[in-house]
Amino acid sequence: MPVEYSGIIDEHMAVRTRVGLFDVSHMGEIEIRGSQALELLEWVTPGAVSPLQDNQAQYTALLYPQGTFVDDILVHRLSAHHYLLCVNASNQKKDFQWIAANNRFDAAVEYASEKYAQLAIQGPQALATLQKLTSIGLAGIRYYWFTHGNVCGVPALIARTGYTGEDGIEIYVPPDEAERIWRAVLEAGKEFDIRPCGLGARNTLRLEARMALYGHEIDASITPYEAGLGRIVKLDKGDFIGRDALVKQKEKGATRKLAGFEMRDRGIAREGYMVLIEGLAAGFVTSGSFAPYLKKNIGLCYLPTDRAAVGQMIAIQIRKQAAAAQVAPTPFYSRKR
Repeated sequence: MPVEYSGIIDEHMAVRTRVGLFDVSHMGEIEIRGSQALELLEWVTPGAVSPLQDNQAQYTALLYPQGTFVDDILVHRLSAHHYLLCVNASNQKKDFQWIAANNRFDAAVEYASEKYAQLAIQGPQALATLQKLTSIGLAGIRYYWFTHGNVCGVPALIARTGYTGEDGIEIYVPPDEAERIWRAVLEAGKEFDIRPCGLGARNTLRLEARMALYGHEIDASITPYEAGLGRIVKLDKGDFIGRDALVKQKEKGATRKLAGFEMRDRGIAREGYMVLIEGLAAGFVTSGSFAPYLKKNIGLCYLPTDRAAVGQMIAIQIRKQAAAAQVAPTPFYSRKR
């Protein structure tokens, strides 16, 4: 996936105001089948999978016994005994091996990444763009639901999901058809001045929307409660990997939390920069960038829970200078619905 095509700011603004197209075929896919596929997913994820209906998706995670992230993932229920997982590219083999190693059920786990290419059409005109290429009524697909239908005459899984903070569609298609569909989407989107978008805009878009990125906001040292993702943890659903550790952390309270901040001085905070409070080291930056739509410098960082309230003044150690910043409400950007 290229970092950029026409430029990060141009691509970012296209998604926020019109439509952009991402080739995210590097993402991984894992299929789980069998009479106990649900039981396996309930065991390896902290969310309640059983309430999902056919053609519904869920954002969740794989966790280690200490309650920290193996990865964050999307679960798609194809049927009661068949699920499709979309996982992060760098973690796909690790995730497959983790699920397979913890499979004590009557379920088959398939590493299926080579079966799928994935394109993401995102932005206010995303549905209007893709609607030209399918007879499926895209407006009827609810957020975090999906359906099956043809796109450019090719069978596809069509999901109303995304990673930009905008409305949009992600389609899973056979890899040998992906280039033709990519070109067809760009042609269909000409009316809306569509842009092909790269990794740079994907990062700035998800940061404005406060969406976590594995290896930055979440990793093998961080729990969902610390990352502000407690909503994906359902302690009352029964046992799952990491539950005991999360019960203890919830009882005691997390000592650190992910916070958003805006720069008050000039400068851009970058991953790994030290965060200071009253001149003392207090945390670290996980992501930081100029936000093209908001036109300000923003970031995410971990801070002690009692020093992470909105309005808290902090400083970011940028090279040899301590640049002033302030904890801000998140998400920084929310689309109008």
